Amino acid sequence: MSFTVIPAIDLREGRVVRLKQGDYAQQTTYACEPRELACRYAEAGASWLHVVDLDGARGGSLENFAVIEAMSHDGMRVQAGGGVRTEADLRRLFDAGVSRVVVGSVAIREPERVADWLSRHGADRFTLALDTRRIDGHWSLPSAGWTESESRTLDELAPWYASRGAQHLLCTDIDRDGMLAGFNLDLYRHLTEAVPALAVQASGGVRSLEDIRAAREAGARGVILGRALLEGRFTVQEALAC
Repeated sequence: MSFTVIPAIDLREGRVVRLKQGDYAQQTTYACEPRELACRYAEAGASWLHVVDLDGARGGSLENFAVIEAMSHDGMRVQAGGGVRTEADLRRLFDAGVSRVVVGSVAIREPERVADWLSRHGADRFTLALDTRRIDGHWSLPSAGWTESESRTLDELAPWYASRGAQHLLCTDIDRDGMLAGFNLDLYRHLTEAVPALAVQASGGVRSLEDIRAAREAGARGVILGRALLEGRFTVQEALAC
């Protein structure tokens, strides 16, 4: 079973940032330039890069497209999203060189439309971002950059998409995102058992190399690494060695 280490770059107004628990008011901005950072990750041996347009995720349109397009030609395969709502958005990203488009809000609000995209463009070209927060005993699925509540749940949508051929699922425990509290391993064990057909990417809270090993043991097929890399808790090379 393959396991992929995926560095992440979150963009806001063209800059590299991180949010705590998805809160746009709790932003840390890093001095590095996005494309230079992407090149460093590629030189370190990463084969994939995860890019999030935070402005687009909240506003509903691709606000950092030029930066994403530039990074799509720097030696790594890119999965990118944030603000993807229409067929035109898909074509724009695919034409820019993005290997996989990440769909979040539209995947929650309009699953039939996304299922049609999977069928027509190929399921391997999409990563479903079903980021979640535990509320009243259910894994809820906030949308629009985690700022709006939705009625559908993770346990409803993940199996539904698996039955329609989806292959890749990115799932962040929102309450752990950017908090360096470790992955929610129970969540990934649950997903591995509930939807074994989906290759789950763990995200949110990684703080150490042991967290990466634990995610793999919990059944995840990949890990998204953001703040821990930016703050030098370990290197890409060390993560790949896990």
